[in-house]
Amino acid sequence: MGSAMSQVTRNKRRRRGRGHARNKAFLAFMVLGIVAVLGVLGGVGYVVSIAASAPPLTSLKPKEPGNNTRVYAADGQSLGWIQADDLHLPMTSKEIPQVVKDATIAIEDERFYKHQGVDYEGVVRAAVKNVASRKTVQGGSTITMQLVRSLYISSERTYSRKIREAKLAEELEDAHSKEWILDKYLDSIPYGTVGGQSAIGIKAAARIYFSKRLEDLDLHEAALLAGLPQAPSDYSPVRSKGAALKRRNEVLRKMQELGMVTPAAAARAIKRPLDIHLSSYFSRRREKYFFDYVKDQLFKEYGARTVRVGGMKVYTTIDLRKQQEARAAIERHLAGIGPSSAIVTINPKNGYIEAMASSGDYGQSKFNLAAQGHRRPGSTFKVMALMTALRKGVDPDKTHYVSKSPTYVNDPVYGKFDIRTYGGRGAGDLTLRRATLQSDNSVYIQLAMDLGPNEVKKTARMMGITSTLHGYPAETLGGLENGVSPLEMATAYASIASRGYRLRPTAIKRIVFPGGRVETGKRLPPRFRVKRTKIFSDGVTAKATEILEQNIQAGTGTRAAIGCPGAGKTGTTDNNTDAWFVGFTPRLTTAVWVGYPDRDVQMNGLFFGANVDGGTFPAQIWGDYMSHIKGKFCGGFAKPTTPFQASPFYGKYSRSSGDLVGGSEGDDSTTTDPNATTTAPATPATPVTPAPQPDDTAGGTAPAPADGNDAKGFDPGKYESPPQPAPGKTGGASPGTGNAPG
Repeated sequence: MGSAMSQVTRNKRRRRGRGHARNKAFLAFMVLGIVAVLGVLGGVGYVVSIAASAPPLTSLKPKEPGNNTRVYAADGQSLGWIQADDLHLPMTSKEIPQVVKDATIAIEDERFYKHQGVDYEGVVRAAVKNVASRKTVQGGSTITMQLVRSLYISSERTYSRKIREAKLAEELEDAHSKEWILDKYLDSIPYGTVGGQSAIGIKAAARIYFSKRLEDLDLHEAALLAGLPQAPSDYSPVRSKGAALKRRNEVLRKMQELGMVTPAAAARAIKRPLDIHLSSYFSRRREKYFFDYVKDQLFKEYGARTVRVGGMKVYTTIDLRKQQEARAAIERHLAGIGPSSAIVTINPKNGYIEAMASSGDYGQSKFNLAAQGHRRPGSTFKVMALMTALRKGVDPDKTHYVSKSPTYVNDPVYGKFDIRTYGGRGAGDLTLRRATLQSDNSVYIQLAMDLGPNEVKKTARMMGITSTLHGYPAETLGGLENGVSPLEMATAYASIASRGYRLRPTAIKRIVFPGGRVETGKRLPPRFRVKRTKIFSDGVTAKATEILEQNIQAGTGTRAAIGCPGAGKTGTTDNNTDAWFVGFTPRLTTAVWVGYPDRDVQMNGLFFGANVDGGTFPAQIWGDYMSHIKGKFCGGFAKPTTPFQASPFYGKYSRSSGDLVGGSEGDDSTTTDPNATTTAPATPATPVTPAPQPDDTAGGTAPAPADGNDAKGFDPGKYESPPQPAPGKTGGASPGTGNAPG
């Protein structure tokens, strides 16, 4: 009995124990359930709070991919793109072929047309695959979510970013159509980097990888590009060809699986190689030196970043035919000889730079000889002294100087120095006109001293010379410390061709911005506008033109003759290291420089055995080039509306009849120039003051040097220009004589 009772007792206790265990298990389950619910609620609360913290889509400004700026010639032909880190081409929906859309949807978001911005089914599917493979093999981001990430938020990998991204994706789907979202995605997603530059948008990618327009892509090409956005570096067809091929074929098989292409079409595309044909579309440029000049001008005005991604269309003044003719003329005369050459042509009507060409090799040097090259101008700078005299009313036919060589100067301001003429012999009594045609150094240094070297400097500035000038006497002969550029010299002479207007050299005439805004004419920034400033009366410029026209007809520039009206001046520097011809027709002004750009090399014996000076290669190139670009026009220079008012000029040196400048033993300077039409006038008791011209006052004394320099530190030898030859009987020496005019 006792034994039976104890067994019953034991069974009861066992049942109570099992019940107690079940209660504990149930209690634990309940606790865990509550915790799970709380966890879910907490997670939901976290998600809700993060989503709530995201700003509404309407308050966010999308990041624009930016468009590259393109530069065009005057006739609308493309010169090239201004390079940027990101390469992008704007596109329209009509340009996107269906095969591109299908390939993108297949590999990035196959349920694109079924979800509302977030593909919850896709997220679960991706999570299962990632857990099964123990690595991330598939993402859950839709095309809409990727677009949100690209346009509105950062791309850091955090849960909070993903939550905000999902919320904004749904808002984006509410605001725009599926077509808009897909087009925007294809236009703004990165497609990899080539040569340090990223392709933004599939249109730019098609150009870069295949040298094709977007609408011309084949199936296998579209599949390759569609596979890049997920990991552009890993799938790069340039650096990782095997991975790129594998990824492309994955896209093709997915398209087949979704019924976007037939199995046969997919199989054919899979057999194709990558067919990468990297393009120079964005890097290819024409007229590279001029292109860089324009780019620098744009950078100064708008800043580099704005220009690179501003999507501007910049229409320039450059004439491609003139560029071609300029290089051809240089090639015809200098090929295989050694020296380089640069040519600049300016339209004297508006200051447009219509040619800026050189024989330089852009691949070897980016230095623009035409705009950046600073060389001493030789006697082309005598025109600045001539214009100084004419603007002061000096009569070039009744003002006389005696040419001696050497010409000794002993001035209380500038000290002692001497100037020599070609061959070391003076030309005797010369009018200012004749001295210009013979390019006589002795007469021009005396003229500079009488006018005042600083007045010559003033005139040079008036005409557009911006390089260093000190107002020293020898600057009149071209002895400039740092030289001048062909662009400056063309600008200066254009002030004569324009009948007295200084012109701002202009390279840009119209800019079109994204959205249709156009800057042209007075709407352009001031630095790009046509600017004409009156500096001479047309009577003064007509007189200068008349003299310089004679210089081509029978002076030092006869090799520049083109059979139509033209005017100009030769120039040669010390030891024939630089040679120039600068001149103009009624419609065009052109400067030609010949020399070695990186050093002073004597060009002796290179012109058919004779030395190279301004009257040889530069004059020939100028005449050849201008005869090809003048067209059918062969009219003369316009008559002045204002008469040239002038009188004989009696400065200190002109009154001295040569006694003030001395001369060396054996100098034949007392011989009167047989071509002179008048004799030296008698010295009046009271010097005659020249009639003042517009924008100027009379002058004639030599002021102290300007630019903060004093006479104490003046070294005339440092700035002395070379001797200039006298013209031959026909205005130019024959090849091989070594006596060519300069």
